[in-house]
Amino acid sequence: MSQLMEPGFEYCFELRVDVADALPLGGSEPGEGLHFAPVTGGAFEGPRLGGRVLPGGGDWWRGRGLAVRLDARYVIEASLPGGAAAVDVVNRGYWRTDETSLERMLAGEHVGEEELYYRTAFAFQTEHPELQWLAESQFVGYARPEPGRVVIRVFRLV
Repeated sequence: MSQLMEPGFEYCFELRVDVADALPLGGSEPGEGLHFAPVTGGAFEGPRLGGRVLPGGGDWWRGRGLAVRLDARYVIEASLPGGAAAVDVVNRGYWRTDETSLERMLAGEHVGEEELYYRTAFAFQTEHPELQWLAESQFVGYARPEPGRVVIRVFRLV
């Protein structure tokens, strides 16, 4: 049996996605059930790509206890030497924590990525020839919350 290849990751950019307050769409307890948080804008920058997050789309999330399942869809506009190109973003993942970290977050304290499991997987769609590396690769993200936004460092699986 041959040895399995270890995964490698290339850091591509950091998304700073501005979001409005979540609207509850159902659930018996506050913070539980289905919610929708509209995307209101933002920006992204990194060694592979930069640009802006267009307003529109959003994050549909379902909370249950200390875990949240995320399903976001929005559009980014990449800055390229010849102009700009739109890219459809589908981003799904999970957020979970423990009671102590949640209490710290609710008190306004910073909770780091090491203390909060906030991981996502991306699918990018575009027909722009300079951005086919986005449409033809798998990406993962490490996220963290900030007031009014979600920050996600995006890595390409190589």
